[in-house]
Order: sequence, then structure tokens, then C-alpha cells
Amino acid sequence: MTTMTTLTTLTTMTTLTTHINPFHMKTLMFLAFFLLSIISGRSQDSIYLWFQGAPGALGDKPEDKPCLFIYPAPAESANGTAVIICPGGGYVGLAMDHEGKQIAQWFNRHGVTAFVLRYRTNSWDFKKYMHPIPLMDGLRAVRLVRFNAGKFGIDPHRIGIMGFSAGGHLASTVGTHFDGGDPKAPDPVDRISSRPDFMILGYPVISFTTEYTHRGSREHLIGKELNPELSRYLSNELQVTTLTPPTFLFHTSEDDGVPPENSVSFYLALRKANVPAELHIYQKGRHGVGFAPNDPVLSTWAGRLADWMKINGWMK
Repeated sequence: MTTMTTLTTLTTMTTLTTHINPFHMKTLMFLAFFLLSIISGRSQDSIYLWFQGAPGALGDKPEDKPCLFIYPAPAESANGTAVIICPGGGYVGLAMDHEGKQIAQWFNRHGVTAFVLRYRTNSWDFKKYMHPIPLMDGLRAVRLVRFNAGKFGIDPHRIGIMGFSAGGHLASTVGTHFDGGDPKAPDPVDRISSRPDFMILGYPVISFTTEYTHRGSREHLIGKELNPELSRYLSNELQVTTLTPPTFLFHTSEDDGVPPENSVSFYLALRKANVPAELHIYQKGRHGVGFAPNDPVLSTWAGRLADWMKINGWMK
């Protein structure tokens, strides 16, 4: 049995327990926790967002099956916080290494459990996934992690979402378009709130209505033909409310792919709504740098993030 199959089976059993008698429920829950204990020592496990096929799937390839790659914090340093990471890629690909795996491993070193989200994207020929599919995947990821918080050893009230570039757009869309869950949903995961407890945005795409819009991300998400109403709905600086989660942002002035005005506009909207926020704009640095390991100045953004998480109680 593969790791993906094992975790999918575990989650399926958890769902089924809502429809069986208490005796069988106890038996299945014991087996679920047993399976979890078997795989907990592995460096990277994964779980499908939907265990019986994702809504709107166009095929059966890996890219048609949104999932979370799980990076558990070491038991001796785990602090109960979790972060779901959305790699960038212009809604046409995913930078799973330097905006995914490397970020997750950094969080692990700070006692934070991390999940790298493989969400569905479009293709260069515009024949794959467009809105609302990526948002569906992002919202489901938050619900699924929260639903399984006990199994992952995390606090259901300490779950953040992070994104880079177009992944930052997805993360900020989740953070401004969440809901409290549907208490009548047949799937118990869908009864759970999809609101992140905090957001972390690295050189994010934010606006779809301004002169600094990243057109590639907008076109691959909603199409080449401009849709003013949908563009406004997905311009996340226009969707901030007092319920938007606290947010950390960083960007660079030299970013000519996704201009820093995106982060500035979101920060100002957060400030207007009295949402706690912190913004760092570095003078030097190109787009898509990840941790910027070869830049001794820009690479300090990770330290500023750690400071922000510490003062808010999400990191020791």
C-alpha cells in the first residue's frame, strides 16, 4: 500500500464513522490511528483532498488529483501550528521545490507542521482548470487539515495559509473568500470552516483590475476575455473585511513580473479594516526568489517572518 493510498484510506474511514454504530466506529478509529502511527515516521506523506475523486476532475493523472504533501514537525519541537503552502506558477504550473518543499522544511525546523498543496492549474493551451477549481482546492485544503487536526497533532485554531506569486493569489483568495462550513453537508469535511487563522504572502498576485495586474495569472485563471465582474471578485484587495486573517507580506521593488503595488494595495486594505498586518518591501531582488539563498539581504525575509509569527504566538 502506498503512502497516498494509506492516508486516503485513513481519511475515508474517518468519514465513514459518521454513518455506523459506535462499536464499529471505535474499531475503525483504532485502525485509523494505527495506520497513522505506521506512516508517521516517513519524511513525506501525502493525502488527496477528495478521497473519491475531485469535483470537476478532467482526467486521472496526478495533476487531476489535488493533494497535500505532509511535512510533520519533529515531535520534540512541534508547537501545534500548521501552514498550508501554495507554490506559485502563474496558474499554469507549480514551483513545488523552492516555493514548496524548501519552505516546508524551514517551517519544520521551527516546530511548525507544513503541508504543500498541489492544486489544479490551467495549461498553456487553456484546456485545463480555471476558476473556481483552484479556489475549491484551496478551501478544501484548509477544511481537510482542520478536520484532521487531531491526527496531525496540530491545533485547529492555528492553521495558516501561505502562497507565492500566483500561489499568493490563491492563498489571499482563500483568506478573503472563506466560509464557516455547511452544517448539513453529507461530507463531514465540508462542515468545517475554511477560514485560515493567518496568511503569509510572498510577492503575491493580488489585483485583477489595475495597471499592475499580472495578466498571465488572470488569463489562466479566468480566461483571455476580460470579465469585469469576475475580475473584481478575484481582486483580493477589494475583498478584505474585518474578518480577514492577520497577514505577513514581503515583496521587492525590482519585481517586474508581479509589481510590489500588489502587496501594498493588500496591506493598505488590511490596515483600513484594522486587520493586523506586516509588510516588507526590499529594494533589490527579482520575482520568484523563494528563500533567496544567494542574496544575504533579501534572504532575511525569513527571519522577519519568524519574528512576526513569534510575536503572534504561532512560533516559539
